[in-house]
Amino acid sequence: MRAKCKKKSKKSVSHAKRESRRHQTQRRLQVDSRATSKISRRENKRADTKEVAPTPITGWRLWLFRIIAVTVIPALLFLLVEVSLRIAGYGFPTTATVKYKLNGQDAYCDNVKFTWRFFPPTIGREFDPFISPVKKPEGTYRIFVLGASAAKGTPEPAFSFARLLRVMLQDRYPDVHFEIISAATAAINSHVVLEIAKDCARHQPDLFVVYLGNNEVVGPYGAGTVFTPLSSSLSLIRLGIALKATKTAQMVTNLLKLAGAGRDVPKLWRGMEMFLEKQVQADDPALRTVYQHFQSNLEDISGTAKKSGAKIIFCTVASNLKDSAPFASLHRGGLTETEKKKWDDIYQQGVEFELAGDHTQAVERYLAAAKIDSRYADLHFRLGRCYWAMGEYECARESYISARELDTLRFRADTRINEVIRDVAGGSAAEGVRLVDAVEEFEKNSPHGVPGEELFCEHVHLNFSGNYLLAKAVLSQVEQILPQWVTSRKLEPASGGPVLTEAQCAQRLSYNPWTRYNIACAVLNAQLKQPPFTNQLYHDERLQQFHEKLTVLKSSLTPEILAGIAAQYRQAIQDEPSDWWLRWQYALLLWADLKDSTAAAEQYRSMVKCLPHSYRPRLSLARVLAGLGQLDEAKEHLLAVLRIKPTSATAYYYLGSIHQARGQLDDATECYSTAVRLRPNYTEAYNNLAGVLSLRGKADQAVQVCRKGLLFAPDDALLHCNLGVLLGGQGRRHEALKELHAALQIDPNSVEIRRVLKAFQEKRDLID
Repeated sequence: MRAKCKKKSKKSVSHAKRESRRHQTQRRLQVDSRATSKISRRENKRADTKEVAPTPITGWRLWLFRIIAVTVIPALLFLLVEVSLRIAGYGFPTTATVKYKLNGQDAYCDNVKFTWRFFPPTIGREFDPFISPVKKPEGTYRIFVLGASAAKGTPEPAFSFARLLRVMLQDRYPDVHFEIISAATAAINSHVVLEIAKDCARHQPDLFVVYLGNNEVVGPYGAGTVFTPLSSSLSLIRLGIALKATKTAQMVTNLLKLAGAGRDVPKLWRGMEMFLEKQVQADDPALRTVYQHFQSNLEDISGTAKKSGAKIIFCTVASNLKDSAPFASLHRGGLTETEKKKWDDIYQQGVEFELAGDHTQAVERYLAAAKIDSRYADLHFRLGRCYWAMGEYECARESYISARELDTLRFRADTRINEVIRDVAGGSAAEGVRLVDAVEEFEKNSPHGVPGEELFCEHVHLNFSGNYLLAKAVLSQVEQILPQWVTSRKLEPASGGPVLTEAQCAQRLSYNPWTRYNIACAVLNAQLKQPPFTNQLYHDERLQQFHEKLTVLKSSLTPEILAGIAAQYRQAIQDEPSDWWLRWQYALLLWADLKDSTAAAEQYRSMVKCLPHSYRPRLSLARVLAGLGQLDEAKEHLLAVLRIKPTSATAYYYLGSIHQARGQLDDATECYSTAVRLRPNYTEAYNNLAGVLSLRGKADQAVQVCRKGLLFAPDDALLHCNLGVLLGGQGRRHEALKELHAALQIDPNSVEIRRVLKAFQEKRDLID
């Protein structure tokens, strides 16, 4: 029994082992099956994936994606950069006016950096300072004057037609405050003025007066410009102007400058001389584009005025026909060498007859030359002079006009420019648009209908008589559009009388012999003695006339006369203390001629209070204070100037002189170096920089500074003299003597140069 049990037990164990192995095998098979199933599913999934590929983007979806990629994404990136730069305070304001707090009240004032959008910052032109409350005071009629240098009043804005217009209006409507703001500046044209008009339209204007057209060819985007070149697409020009108003564009421009781009952009303001290589003939197809752009811009200026609720007066633009010869002449295209030689021979015969006083024969020869080539501007001006001498004034007038039209340096508004002005203004009186035909008005008030030096300083800038005539013509149109609340306050004829005479206006604005002399000096030195005026026909004759005029004016300025003029200024300022132009003129008289620097400083301090946003009175005040030895206050004002206008080379120069006076030679060197970098022809800064470097024992660098200065001002006697002294100190006696003699040849009346030369020669004789 036990044996059976044991046997049974052994069989049972053996069976259990077999069952265990069978179950393990089954589990392995199940695991393998599950693994195989997973692998199979993955393989099937891959197969399915390969079989169902993504649908490619085509058709309009593809184009939409491309459009988003090239527009929306860059726009978002641009917006991000722009916002970031604005938050960081990067760049400069680009509007014509900027906000300012005046005595705790909101005001707006001129933006000294506005034209940086159109010119390099170091040569950007500026408005004359103005500041006005944001909220127009009750009883105020606000007028904006728009235009370029002629509208501004160059050469002396204190006597611009805008200033004369204000005097006339105030006399006739004494209970009305006429706020006339000149938003005009030099070298600009209608592309720039449109931007100014848009900004001024935000400031509750009642009237715009536009005197514009001389710079359409030579200004920005013109056919003869040295700045931003002409484009046939006005939309493209305006897009570029708009982009330049962004901080991003300013950043890109600065980065390009660092990379060396823009080397051909002018860095030195040389006036009209800058355009000598940009001659444009009257038949140049590009002029058609200029005229089209001009008309579109004027129409948009007019539209801007209308949207603001203001009226607008457009003026045609007059020019000096009789006493301003063409600046440059070119022969017609296709003229052969044989024809050119024949033309030259006949033309020279005409010149000889003219010089001999035989104007009839001269005209005959000039007309014969015109049959070969009638496109030469100087030919027509000579014809005009001869006809005038013969008393054939209508022929003279036609010839003078032809000379202006054919002038290839187009600084004067031509006939087509004035036709555009008439077209834009014509027939729109009901819409608040008026025309002052200044060309017609000037012709009516000129001998034989030919405007000349009676009304002009040179080619386009008006003298006091010209500004008076223009102001009077504008007044006649202003009075026709004044609102009832203004006209109801007009003085009755019995008490108010007629329009102020020219003499009465001169008295109220303190236009006197001293100012006439200063204006004549400015015209002579800044204009007539510089190219392209030096290239004009009869230039020597004109210079002689100016020198004679200056001699007479100078002789009249006796100490007694100057004292009387000073008294007139004091009375005028007492009558109108807010007129900063009166203080400006009076301060200059005190400082330059009466040698009363203390009184001049007081006038400049008053101007600083009137124009706290402007750098100009601070700069003049600092100059006077430095002369008085008040260096701390002078330095304080100079630093304020540089905060307002960081490109002021003059401020760096005077700051350098203060450092030099205090023996701070390193700081003086830095300031003078910055001054000549900002203004490469700043001869005074070169001289002082060379002197400081010499004191620091850097004679070689001082010599290099003098030589660099002479590249820009080869006729500066003091630079030659200082260079001679430096070379003599290095033992380079032959070179030194050459420079000293050059200095004396330039300025033979200089006592100092003669003293230096004599001392050098005596020292050389001792050594020899």
